[in-house]
Amino acid sequence: MMDIAGRDPWSFPPFDSRDREGEDVRAAAVGHLTAVYWINRVAGRLYVIDIIWLG
Repeated sequence: MMDIAGRDPWSFPPFDSRDREGEDVRAAAVGHLTAVYWINRVAGRLYVIDIIWLG
């Protein structure tokens, strides 16, 4: 999942779509696993903020 997010971080929706300034915080979900990550545009990096398992 994080490999896909790393290749195309914009493919997953914003974590909070109501936050106009928070478009760089995204949530990638596959099955019961969700990873919340931040895209650092300047450095060209993706940082994982939290990993959530809903089971």
